[in-house]
Amino acid sequence: MINVIVTYTVQPEFVSENKANIHKFLEDFKTLDQSAFEYKVYLKEDGVTFMHYSKYSNEEVQHEILNIPSFKEFQRLRDESGLNNSHQADFLQSIQ
Repeated sequence: MINVIVTYTVQPEFVSENKANIHKFLEDFKTLDQSAFEYKVYLKEDGVTFMHYSKYSNEEVQHEILNIPSFKEFQRLRDESGLNNSHQADFLQSIQ
């Protein structure tokens, strides 16, 4: 099992566009085998910091998910919006 938390902060004027881009790829994710992965997105209290939590059954599933065209487009637009080095990815190990 692969568990990842990604956080990043966007400019205030990009928040609504980022939310719309997230909704696009989440809709595409619904067409995939939901038993193979979990993907949730949260907006922190500050209103500009997003947190994505993902869990994949294996690397093949992770690769498939991360290469969905709408997800890649979301990433491109997010990165071009100016993250000011706030992007951070943390890989988590289960203790269970």
